[in-house]
Amino acid sequence: MNTPSPIEAAEAEAVTLTSELIRIDTTNTGDPETVTGERAAAEYVAERLTEVGYEITYVESGGRDRHNVIARLPGSDPGRGALLVHGHLDVVPADASEWSVHPFSGAVQDGYVWGRGAVDMKDMVGMTLALARHYKRHGIVPPRDIVFAFLADEEAGGKYGAQWLVDNRPELFEGVTEAISEVGGFSITLRDNVRAYLIETAEKGIRWMKLRVRGTAGHGSMIHRDNAVTKLAEAVATLGNHRFPLVLTDSVREFLAGVTDITGWDFPEDDLDGAVAKLGNISRMIGATLRDTANPTMLTAGYKSNVIPSTAEAAVDCRILPGRLEAFDRELDELLGPDIEREWMELPPVETTFDGALVDAMTAAVVAEDPGARTLPYMLSGGTDAKAFQKLGIRNFGFAPLRLPADLDFSALFHGVDERVPVEALRFGTRVLDRFFRSC
Repeated sequence: MNTPSPIEAAEAEAVTLTSELIRIDTTNTGDPETVTGERAAAEYVAERLTEVGYEITYVESGGRDRHNVIARLPGSDPGRGALLVHGHLDVVPADASEWSVHPFSGAVQDGYVWGRGAVDMKDMVGMTLALARHYKRHGIVPPRDIVFAFLADEEAGGKYGAQWLVDNRPELFEGVTEAISEVGGFSITLRDNVRAYLIETAEKGIRWMKLRVRGTAGHGSMIHRDNAVTKLAEAVATLGNHRFPLVLTDSVREFLAGVTDITGWDFPEDDLDGAVAKLGNISRMIGATLRDTANPTMLTAGYKSNVIPSTAEAAVDCRILPGRLEAFDRELDELLGPDIEREWMELPPVETTFDGALVDAMTAAVVAEDPGARTLPYMLSGGTDAKAFQKLGIRNFGFAPLRLPADLDFSALFHGVDERVPVEALRFGTRVLDRFFRSC
């Protein structure tokens, strides 16, 4: 019987750790009254790190069961800037009745690890935790310090996670110059089995906005000219149906140019939406980086069917391109007018360039495991904890490498039903990250 190599053992452990982490319910509703919290997952991570010899910093950041774990692995050159590898432990809610398997089963079946968090982002947590343990077990010293951070509350903006740590414990990230995290490094198959691995170099800004309309309360049987529900419904429909202007950022231009180089496809600006549709499943994510978006998500009004309420509220998820904030606000003013009250929580966009030694190391690690592959920069339509870490002057990338089946609708798995990650993709990603950490 052949004994697995050390890296093969780390690959297998990454699968096991991902499955076990999924089994720990860390649902983040965004509501302090109903949030599950990350305590159990943080304790699990802390135990796995301390049992192989790490000294950890365990941070309770306020709120009920909101915990973070940070550990530093010293590198051979302390004069170099450190690398931050961060992952969040929380997940969005899941309705078990909609799933093929229970969302917190962590089932390993049909070649996949199933469950809420499988791609967002307990897969990356599992891979990095497996490698952190692998390096301690085997006395492996990377070329630079690596700071591993396992964080709370990313799914609600990081108030009890990255944002809190940056504001209150910045010394934990002393010397860090660059960072990697989620939603990058995954493959898309473009032509003749040619895969491109998308590395996130930018992400849109977030504005979670509440609209509020006030009217005159009254009996539902009478005529009312000042109905808050009616006015809100009209405003929400106007905003939800509005199409913001096309804006091509540098990162999107570079991505499209790379796809053209691989495939020969054209992306004319007079039909860019139609051209992007050729990208298949990934077109939803790329298409959302061509313009700002404002999607209504929740409506709240009234308490009885025959009572006209005096107020009505709506939640709107706004995602804003880098450099577009002032123009976005002007469009909102024109669309909504002065009578719609607005309040919001806002997180800034993130953007860096696709160059430098770190990018070269990412590309080399991917190509070593998938010869002939290409790496391309892209903009994420969502957001990550990079929004917090850029306040410390850290350069941020999304690099959680996965080699995916060509027919897998990967983008639909984020916050979706039957979230899952291929077992072989986890093993591949562990090998790529190992090469990257040893060379970056």
